[in-house]
Amino acid sequence: MARRGPYAKGIAKREEILDAALGIVARVGYSRTTVRELAQAVGLSQTGLLHYFGTKEQLYTAILRRRDEVDQRLIGELLAAAGEAPPDLGEALTALVRHNAEVPGLTQLFSRFASEATELAHPAHEYFRDRYAAVRSDIATTIREQQAAGTLPAGVDPDRLAGLLFALIDGLQTQWMYDPEIDMAEQLAYFWRLLSSEATAETAEPSGAVTQVTGKDR
Repeated sequence: MARRGPYAKGIAKREEILDAALGIVARVGYSRTTVRELAQAVGLSQTGLLHYFGTKEQLYTAILRRRDEVDQRLIGELLAAAGEAPPDLGEALTALVRHNAEVPGLTQLFSRFASEATELAHPAHEYFRDRYAAVRSDIATTIREQQAAGTLPAGVDPDRLAGLLFALIDGLQTQWMYDPEIDMAEQLAYFWRLLSSEATAETAEPSGAVTQVTGKDR
């Protein structure tokens, strides 16, 4: 049953706030975005805006959740357009990192909160903890699919590689915020090419081994 009345209006207003905030933070950055500016964008007072979220930190955590929803749609569209089974994880992640470079304010917000939220009391602590666990699990599953298809090395541990991939992405983002000339997407694509090359060598190795043995026998 669809919700009506004040509750439905409250949900709609909250969604409006998050959509507006996503654009503002992406454009001007976390450090230069104020609650007052966000409130003015949706016709509310600062107190009225925070009524929907509680605190400034909870507001920005909600913005990060909305960012995840947008990114998930982006990856889903990319994989659907490719029509590949299993999907090319390297291309999807590279496209996502390229997109992150186009919304520097949101990337700054993510990196800032990811660091601060290591403290248990931080409002975003559970968000980051659960998010990292979920994305590692999802990526590990896709890695296994690509291993079965022969596009990633069979000897690589999927769970460890998933963790390393996000360590690489987060680390590249930090370096990029210090030096915007760094091409994060190309760096990640290079890493993925190394993995793919290893998978190709792994596939070709048996035939090469036979040739070597035959040469010795002669």
